[in-house]
Amino acid sequence: MLAFKPKPSSLRSTFSGTALRPPPRLYGVPVLLSFSRSTRSRPLVRAVISDDKAVESAKTSPLDQKHSNGSSDSSSKQVKAVVTIKKKMKENITEKIENQWEMLMNGIGRGILIQLISEEIDPVTNSGKSVEAFVRGWLPKPPEHDNILQYVADFTLPSDFGRPGAVLITNQHAKEFHLLEIVIQDFDGVPIYFPANTWIHSRNDNPESRIIFRNQAYLPSQTPPGLKDLRREDLLSIRGNGKGERMPHERIYDYDVYNDLGKPDKEKDLARPVLGGEERPYPRRCRTGRPASKIDPLCESRIEKPHPVYVPRDEAFEEIKQDTFSAGRLKALLHNLVPLMAATLSSSDIPFTCFSEIDKLYNDGFILKDDEQRKLGDNLFIGNMMKQVLNVGQKLLKYEIPAIIRKDRFSWLRDNEFARQALAGVNPVNIEILKEFPILSKLDPAIYGPPESVITKELIEQELHGMSVDKALEEKRLFMVDFHDMLLPFIKRINNLPGRKSYASRTVFFYTKTGILRPIAIELSLPPTPSSNRNKYVYTHGHDATTYWIWKLAKAHVCANDAGVHQLVNHWLRTHACMEPYIIATHRQLSSMHPIYKLLHPHMRYTLEINALARQSLINGGGIIEASFSPGKYAMELSAAAYESWRFDREALPADLIHRGMAVEDPSAPGGLKLLIEDYPYAADGLFIWSAIKEWVESYVEHFYTEPDSVTSDVELEAWWSEIKNRGHHDKRNEPWWPKLATKEDLSGILTTMIWTASGQHAAINFGQYPFGGYMPNRPTLMRKLIPQETDPDFEKFMQNPQRTFLSSLPTQLQATKIMAVQDTLSTHSPDEEYLGKMNEFHSSWINDHKVLQMFDRFAAKLGEIEEIINERNKDIRLKNRTGAGIPPYELLLPSSGPGVTGRGIPNSISI
Repeated sequence: MLAFKPKPSSLRSTFSGTALRPPPRLYGVPVLLSFSRSTRSRPLVRAVISDDKAVESAKTSPLDQKHSNGSSDSSSKQVKAVVTIKKKMKENITEKIENQWEMLMNGIGRGILIQLISEEIDPVTNSGKSVEAFVRGWLPKPPEHDNILQYVADFTLPSDFGRPGAVLITNQHAKEFHLLEIVIQDFDGVPIYFPANTWIHSRNDNPESRIIFRNQAYLPSQTPPGLKDLRREDLLSIRGNGKGERMPHERIYDYDVYNDLGKPDKEKDLARPVLGGEERPYPRRCRTGRPASKIDPLCESRIEKPHPVYVPRDEAFEEIKQDTFSAGRLKALLHNLVPLMAATLSSSDIPFTCFSEIDKLYNDGFILKDDEQRKLGDNLFIGNMMKQVLNVGQKLLKYEIPAIIRKDRFSWLRDNEFARQALAGVNPVNIEILKEFPILSKLDPAIYGPPESVITKELIEQELHGMSVDKALEEKRLFMVDFHDMLLPFIKRINNLPGRKSYASRTVFFYTKTGILRPIAIELSLPPTPSSNRNKYVYTHGHDATTYWIWKLAKAHVCANDAGVHQLVNHWLRTHACMEPYIIATHRQLSSMHPIYKLLHPHMRYTLEINALARQSLINGGGIIEASFSPGKYAMELSAAAYESWRFDREALPADLIHRGMAVEDPSAPGGLKLLIEDYPYAADGLFIWSAIKEWVESYVEHFYTEPDSVTSDVELEAWWSEIKNRGHHDKRNEPWWPKLATKEDLSGILTTMIWTASGQHAAINFGQYPFGGYMPNRPTLMRKLIPQETDPDFEKFMQNPQRTFLSSLPTQLQATKIMAVQDTLSTHSPDEEYLGKMNEFHSSWINDHKVLQMFDRFAAKLGEIEEIINERNKDIRLKNRTGAGIPPYELLLPSSGPGVTGRGIPNSISI
């Protein structure tokens, strides 16, 4: 028998003319291989070691016994591993040839090396025992899955091997493959599952073997002796060393500031400040390690489409999701093709001139007049093929009619619909109780003028039909959406941008005794100037034609502010950006066998990838968000300013509702709260979803943390929470409001907040973007003109044609179609979406714990009951904010959905 310790370099040794395969390595550490001349192709027992010393196991393998005794040890055990691999559904000719070659190599046992690691320790090496074998032979394809391949590996285990707890996989092919799972069949009468759903890198890219643990959850203190080293090594491999540029095949999770939004090397006007640090606090993103820009060493160089931004390999979109996202991009490109070219024919972009032009976007698509088509062809010298593309774009690529106008084209004009959307629209999280008068600003009066609002008691009482303000406050009937302090510091800079005019807004609502919310006053403010102290304007709905049109313009300005705050703060910051550090810390500090990792794993899917794509195309300097929303180039600075008031403890739905004064504690009510406005669809449905998540999480945590000190003694969990606070949200690390992590209740609260943020909260504020925003007059994303005053030169034009003034204040045709296309993409569910309470068929073996699976079934059943309750609510004629003539039902928190723009469905994670 020949025993040796391989060197890092490739070795070749010949037995009877056969080349010996290069040795596997475990995270850069050579491992001992033992070969018998007559049995060299068969697996032998060895010890997995974690240092540079290879110690041969003192135990004689069954194969050695067979070689020396001439017969096999009757106590050895033959086991079969089924390896399931997913290949691409769409392959080009080169990929098909490569895959056929790989199938051949796998079939003859020269492609994938698998090492089974025992949970039991070898007393000599003090590490887990191991056997190894190449994958060889293949099984028939499952009939329902053409892209699924299954191979077989045979192992001979000695009687004292113990239960396999991990596998090491070495990919000897030239390219990566996607491993779904490995199943050890009939081990002591039951299968053992090793769920993976991961990309296995080629040994050419990285010589280290991948570790896959079986589906048994272990707290760190419960880790079987044979797996302790592997648990530690796997976490170390994921963290990296914080140096160098990340490569596409890597799985390194690390932190960085937002220093990649600008393009200082391309154009000075596209430079953007770094977000993250004392000057502009912000959550951290996933580090890519790209070189610094040439102009500004504090900024990272950009990488533009179609080149991908690095995310850890398993975070990237799977093929179906990628196809859906790419189709959305193509759709957006074609939607914008005609208006983009039309805009090149004039010195400026083209505004809408009548509402019928907006309607044509849904009825006919965007159609140029004959003379414009001729001019376009003559000026741009486009060929016949391009003209055909334009014709297709004009005739076929029309927008779907958004839900908000599908049943009632004029609903958006009504005050009660304007108010209803504050409770049941796409941004129902800014309305708050009005507690006192006068309304006061917290901004510095030396810079921004007197703090008092010009919305007075007298003005409010004119709209209350005999009720006093004090009585309305006492009965909790006055509510407000207040963007004044958030926006006013940015208004001067925004209004200096071309085609941008904004105010800082406050809107006051009255909740009638009949249960209807209606707007009664809007305050629009500009920064004070030396020449004018009059910088605050108040508008009410009025009854004459002039006041009516001005009131409509005031509401449009409020909607534009609401759209910007929704996108930059409530959507991007509070869900996408704040979840990213939780995901990074979970991978870095919690082993994949940790029960909390297993709980959180479905809620992390695709988030890092969609965030990276957003940094590349949406929130970057000169990107779609800057082009389409009021703040323009200051969009992300506004987002960073809003982060200063962000608190983790208020991201829990009950805490948020209480903070905004929209609910009071009531242990007998769902979620333990009683809503001030019972017909508040987002909150009413959200509390049901929150309660279901909370119940599921609490039972899960209780199941694994059975001792009084089990939370505080969990070293991985403590490191995870510490890293979230101190690195992921570094600029908030010293805040006193961070929850403690000492008890099961603490842990359950933290996890419920994270899962709610990734699932219910994101669903509520994302998937209604096109249904509500797809009709631009209902929810303009920017305004291009201030409201004309009687002394303004344009006031007479307004009086002569108020409709034209209104439409020319909205986004241009190109801006409108651009944002509509983006909203359509962001509101689309992919066919491979994974929804709350549902289990992907390929992930059904995620945990080996019958009680946990029973808990999950109860959670899923609870969500099914909630869906029925929501559907019944949407039929209740007493609930005016979700039923009525032309009113779309509130479905954003219905758990299930099909693919496409459905306006419903709660995915497990922030996946779009």
